[in-house]
Amino acid sequence: MLASHVLREARRAGIGAETISAVGGIRRFDPEVEEVSLLAVAPTADHNRLLRAFTRLPIITDVGAETRCSVTAFTERGAVTLHLAPAEHAGAALVSYTGSRQHLAQLQQRAEVRGLSLAQARLTQKDGKSITCAVEEDLYERLDLPYIAPELRSGDEEIAAAERGALPLLVSELHIRGDLHMHSAWSDGRNTMADMTSASKQLGYDYIAITDHSERAGASRVLAAADVPGQRAEIDALRARVHGIELLHGIEVDIMQDGSLDFDDRLLEGFDLVLASLHHAGSDDAARLEERYLRAIKHPLVNVITHPANRAPGRSAGYPLDFDRLFAAAADTGTALEIDGAPGHLDLDGTLARRAVAAGVTLVIDSDSHRMDALDRQMRFGIGTARRGWIEPHHVLNTRPVDEVRAFVARKRARG
Repeated sequence: MLASHVLREARRAGIGAETISAVGGIRRFDPEVEEVSLLAVAPTADHNRLLRAFTRLPIITDVGAETRCSVTAFTERGAVTLHLAPAEHAGAALVSYTGSRQHLAQLQQRAEVRGLSLAQARLTQKDGKSITCAVEEDLYERLDLPYIAPELRSGDEEIAAAERGALPLLVSELHIRGDLHMHSAWSDGRNTMADMTSASKQLGYDYIAITDHSERAGASRVLAAADVPGQRAEIDALRARVHGIELLHGIEVDIMQDGSLDFDDRLLEGFDLVLASLHHAGSDDAARLEERYLRAIKHPLVNVITHPANRAPGRSAGYPLDFDRLFAAAADTGTALEIDGAPGHLDLDGTLARRAVAAGVTLVIDSDSHRMDALDRQMRFGIGTARRGWIEPHHVLNTRPVDEVRAFVARKRARG
């Protein structure tokens, strides 16, 4: 959020860079970013002026280290470093300021073999002459590699995969056809179902599911069982007057301490989609938490397990579960697992998501938004988290038409 705030302030102040964007861990969608880094592209002659203009922004409270092409400034919410690069070296700078240390070290090794060096955000020859890399593809091409997406630049195995021609076709915003997890004012959401539907239609979605919290969720407001018919009637009325987007009536039902569900089966049968969530661990150890999840996964009316690790980036790693056991059960029963884009979850994280699809699990990528103005941003967070896990469109349920979503639900119900 700090990066977005600083970028807004810079644009309002008319800082005259050709482009200014977030780099570093933010661009890689790292869930735990220790510092905010930005890159501005502008002619070298303008760099001093841009650095001075940046340090004079109202949000800046103090100025730290400064060089001819970067400055670290401080705000009440943390430090921000602004890097500068001319257009002819913008691609090399984007790679240098985005990649993890491990990724950059591997690129440097490749560069040295080819008589090149990647240093000071430029690609240079042995004689010190700079090589133009206006876009990132230029740098990777010079190193005999295809373009590697920012979310993959962890230094894990992306370069080896690139050498083999085995990089994934990553899921993107263009592939997402609907959002299957959002909340309205019927529970703890800020906006009405009509508002959430309208905002989702403007985002170009073919369908959405309204999935408010069941009555024992512990949220600030919940959907009582007695209120479900009233909500369904309102959804039917919306369907009659809103065209161009399909509206599914869903529920985020809590998994109780004994593994049962908050609503009884007769009530759950009336929903188009059932998400099941474990919000409260209580005193349960990992084995007991797994049993609660497994009971929900095997329930014929449960279609999606939301934010399975229940992690909170920067605060909690989440439940210490045997995820391979859960993945096997989800794949066997036709139960999807969620990548949740809410900043308080970002879960399943990239590594777990990759293990899940390797086990044959279908994923969903959702916003878990509680207000209309966060729908787009939180979906982008979810997509970024998925891309860190090498997730492709065919792994994801909500890249498919709504008829296939309904068929996914029907298949599990038919199995009983």
